[in-house]
Amino acid sequence: MTDASLTKLEDLSPLAIKVLDALNARKKMVATAESCTGGLIAGALTEIPGSSAVVDRGFVTYSNEAKTEMLGVPADLIAKVGAVSKDVAIAMAEGALKSSGADIAVSVTGIAGPGGGSDEKPVGTVHIAVAQKGQPTTHLHCWFADRGRQSIRLETVQTALTAILDALN
Repeated sequence: MTDASLTKLEDLSPLAIKVLDALNARKKMVATAESCTGGLIAGALTEIPGSSAVVDRGFVTYSNEAKTEMLGVPADLIAKVGAVSKDVAIAMAEGALKSSGADIAVSVTGIAGPGGGSDEKPVGTVHIAVAQKGQPTTHLHCWFADRGRQSIRLETVQTALTAILDALN
């Protein structure tokens, strides 16, 4: 599903162009809600000229407080299941959709390393969700090989962009 040979954000430009073209063709706006990628999904999209026609906004919600304050993710949900979880990823995507003018929103939350992992949630664990007006929210639970923080983050961006494209198709 992902390309481990990715070394920089620009490697994702062809995929980002496909996402922007699909959004343009459907006259839809996108929002991002990012934790472990720190804005790289929005960055990959907005690197492309003309992206302002379909990119509404990006939320970088690295802390639990930001997830709660900016996206409305319940603090008790984070306390119960952890920030890196299916439920929080879904709440983030749905919160981004609700808090924006977008028609579709993608969220990512994960452990990019090098530390922070556990037996239950090792480094490379990532949850991605896509919320779309009038559609059920979808979720992906990913385990990326621990080839370093940059690799995990780039593979997460690639998978998130692909998830947007899949949801649009």
